[in-house]
This record gives sequence, structure tokens and C-alpha cells, in this order.
Amino acid sequence: MTVSIRRAGADDLDTLAALFDAYRQFYDQRSNVSGARAFLSERLALDESVLLLAEDEGRAVGFVQLYPLFSSVRMGRVWVLNDLYVAPEARRSGVARALLEASTAFARDRGALGLQLETGADNRQAQALYRDAGWTQDANLHFHFDF
Repeated sequence: MTVSIRRAGADDLDTLAALFDAYRQFYDQRSNVSGARAFLSERLALDESVLLLAEDEGRAVGFVQLYPLFSSVRMGRVWVLNDLYVAPEARRSGVARALLEASTAFARDRGALGLQLETGADNRQAQALYRDAGWTQDANLHFHFDF
């Protein structure tokens, strides 16, 4: 699989909505593609988040959504990696790692202090991926990646 990652925009809303809806269902939410599209559309229109889209030969296989946050103590921006999803047929092929790497590059290129994320206590697969990718875990299953 040859994965490319790019910043998504308004032209990608239908594709993103389908992936975002599947992501939400993974977390036991009811399907709501139109709601997913509206939510993402608003985030993009208000410049409240950044969406990175993973594609394999033009086919969308995953995404990550980043939200800006500021640290007053450290006096700088930190990005929250809030959502990461890989379609079932593309799992275990490096897509999640590529999305993590693209996220860290995005944040670093913009002068951020780092990134942070949170995952469920039972999501051992994700925890292992984050540790393997160089993220540091705290006692509350919060992870961060400092530059």
C-alpha cells in the first residue's frame, strides 16, 4: 500500500463525512452521515480544526483531526490529536503511523510545542502504536509528543 497524506478541505467533505461517521460508530455512536458532514463543514469553515486525509491510489483510507490549543505556562501552541481513524480494510498497513507522522510534521512545521492525545484504557493496540512512534504516556493514558 502506498499511502499519501494531504490536508483536506471543503471539497473532501463527502469523503471525510463517511470516514468520520465510521469513526464515530467505532465509538458506539449511531450513524449520522449528514450530521458528520455538518460538523466537519463547520470546523473547516470556522478554521477550528485541521483534517489530514490518508489516501491509497486515490481511495480515502483514513484521517486525523487536529485541534489547536495553547499552553499559557509554556507560552505556545499545542495541537490536540483528537480523532484518528483508519478504514478496516487498510488497518495494519502503516496508515495510522503515516497519519501520526504527518500530524507531528504539521505541528512542528508551524512552530508548535508539540501534540497531545488521549485514548481509552482498553485500546491497547493504539497505545502500543503511540509508544512505538515515540509518544510518552502518563498515568492517565494521556500521551504527548514534545519537540
